[in-house]
Amino acid sequence: ELFDETGNLICELGGEFGSVTGRKRRCGWIDLVALRYSIMINGVTKLIMMKSDVLDTFDSIKACVAYKINGEVIDFFPYSIENDVEPIYEELKGWKMDMTKVRSENEFPKEFKAYLSYLEGKLGVKIAIVSVGPDREQTIIR
Repeated sequence: ELFDETGNLICELGGEFGSVTGRKRRCGWIDLVALRYSIMINGVTKLIMMKSDVLDTFDSIKACVAYKINGEVIDFFPYSIENDVEPIYEELKGWKMDMTKVRSENEFPKEFKAYLSYLEGKLGVKIAIVSVGPDREQTIIR
């Protein structure tokens, strides 16, 4: 979760507010350590990426690839988090393009294709569907 301008911007762009309470949802960069753990324990074989258009405006996109706990860097999900955890990020180039108009994988900007490949490589599963907006025609099956 990001408690800075970037976190607020992700929240605003994604409309991440509770539908009943209007409470702001927790937003931040993708946590590949937690996602990889979830994929493993749940036997996930494919992923769906929603709201990829939310990242359109960023010069760079970050991904948490490890944690620093008590000065030690680990790349696995800890069994217990009793102390402060500091995320370790890798940074990728943003695509700076309005993805809401994209209707096929061929139209993805090269930076977004690189981001998808990066995620698939780190997670070991295919991203089978990508959403570039809220409408049905903005869902791209790969």
